[in-house]
Amino acid sequence: MISIAPGRPLFRAAFAAALAAAAAACGGPSDDTAPKAAAPAAPPAQAPAAAPVAANGPQLVVYKDPSCGCCSKWVEHMRNNGFPVEAHDTSGVDGIKDQAGVPKAARSCHTGLVGGYAIEGHVPAEVVRRLLREHPADVAGLAVPGMVTGSPGMEGGTPQHYDVIAFTKDGRTSVYEKR
Repeated sequence: MISIAPGRPLFRAAFAAALAAAAAACGGPSDDTAPKAAAPAAPPAQAPAAAPVAANGPQLVVYKDPSCGCCSKWVEHMRNNGFPVEAHDTSGVDGIKDQAGVPKAARSCHTGLVGGYAIEGHVPAEVVRRLLREHPADVAGLAVPGMVTGSPGMEGGTPQHYDVIAFTKDGRTSVYEKR
């Protein structure tokens, strides 16, 4: 596993840029007063959605901002991959992240709790299943920091490579899986 060194200025700048993009992607409040373009008359053709897999995973409890569309898409991804999900809309997500021990540099827009682990952001369902199967004792949770295009719930645009980060109760982080 590769450790992420905290406190690097370049990392902080990249993380700040990712958070700014996250706020825009989630459809959160904006100070932009420019008029919005009219919506297209007909939606583009889409492939039919895959049928959800029967809920056979452990209960996943998700805390998310009620106005964030990408969070709802991630919840749908998890349900479609067999996780029964109990979703809670709340403006107090940061308090949940604090209680779950999610390091500030690993934070994203929503937090899930499953099998004694915290799942932060757009972590793919198959990676959560791997975590639950392997059950590493030193890991407190997994995170996909920021809002990575191509991660579950952030489909569209040009997919980016990203790392799924494991974090410990004392805040150490390492790469759990490269995507």
